Amino acid sequence: MSEQSLNAPGQPKRRLFVEIFLGAGVAASLASFLYPVLRYIFPPETAEATSDTVLAGRVGDLKPNTGKIFRFGSRPALLILTPDGQYSAISAVCTHLNCTVQYRSDLRSVWCACHNGMYTPDGRNISGPPPRPLDKYDVFLKGEEIYVRRQGNA
Repeated sequence: MSEQSLNAPGQPKRRLFVEIFLGAGVAASLASFLYPVLRYIFPPETAEATSDTVLAGRVGDLKPNTGKIFRFGSRPALLILTPDGQYSAISAVCTHLNCTVQYRSDLRSVWCACHNGMYTPDGRNISGPPPRPLDKYDVFLKGEEIYVRRQGNA
């Protein structure tokens, strides 16, 4: 028997298998690289709040002089319980570069870590580069639940 007759029947099947296997690997690699790029170029649509009022928490969630971030539609908001027991709600998106702000109980201020911007608990800017105050929201209680709504909406 010649060497050619031994390899002829099995070789095309093995080669085809290797080509398909390598082709699938290359295709999967390309898909894994292109998917994040396409998601960045064409981001998914996010629903805006259909209501101007959201449930921000419950009365026992916060201790005095602390804050809590919650979702107001597609954006974060910040609920603060001041040391004197008053609730305050503001947008948690810095007016400088859209970074998320946080309440610092040691400073009793709202702080943006991006460029060290500072706000009062009611949203007025007091230092740093933020050009304008944070959006302020109305806070009201219904039983044990804390609700927040856009200002001016009743």
